[in-house]
Amino acid sequence: MSADRLKTIFVCSDAVGETAEAVAKAAMRQFATAQVKIKRYGNVKQEDEVRAIIQEAAATGGFIAYTLVQPELRETMREDAIRYGVRAVDVMGPMMQAFIDTFNDSPKYQPGLLHEMDDHYFRKIEAVEFAVRYDDGKDARGLLQAQVVLVGVSRTSKTPLSIYLAHKGIKTANYPITPEVKPPEELFAKSARRLIIGLTMKPERLLKIRTERLRALGLPVHAHYASLERIERELQFAEALMDRLGCPVIDVTERAIEETAGLIVESMA
Repeated sequence: MSADRLKTIFVCSDAVGETAEAVAKAAMRQFATAQVKIKRYGNVKQEDEVRAIIQEAAATGGFIAYTLVQPELRETMREDAIRYGVRAVDVMGPMMQAFIDTFNDSPKYQPGLLHEMDDHYFRKIEAVEFAVRYDDGKDARGLLQAQVVLVGVSRTSKTPLSIYLAHKGIKTANYPITPEVKPPEELFAKSARRLIIGLTMKPERLLKIRTERLRALGLPVHAHYASLERIERELQFAEALMDRLGCPVIDVTERAIEETAGLIVESMA
């Protein structure tokens, strides 16, 4: 039996399944092993589908993370998981029960409400489109329209952080700092509506990331872009620019995207 079959997390949902998958991925990050895969089953509507997932998990030695709001599906999951000896983690059930017990309310038992097309949903879609349009300094006008502007040298996680914030409905633009390129005037314009955040990283860590990036692209790993001398020069230039902007600076060396985003959201409050 192969290692990937031995280490599989099955995500089961009567909606999309993103909630359970996100929780599973968060748990995975706490472990050193990289040989774990997630297999997601969404839009599960029938009890037979639940049983099939349980049987697959039993056959492969995995466990199940589920978000089922339909009572009959939840009951099938609980009973059959015990019968087949499969660990099944109810991701949303305890939270729903706490809501019922504390506030004496009844759930809607309607799958997919996380993705209900409300105002927040449309703000998120608009913010994602904004982040893509104004990524990497493509159009300086975005620096004036953004709620958050991220500045930093290459490979300091500006783009993934922009997309992550966009999924929270925050319009984010980013600008790459390069010593040879004069920053646009839009970056220095006064605005009470936006927050500029500087991103920095330890030189040694940035060197490793850039080297790996060049290797992935099939380019020479000893290029000037990935030299420690070049990186230190860029970081010094970026530090001077951030001082000029008077913006908060976050060291992302040991921080996950989620943690950095949390600090930015706190700064917006």
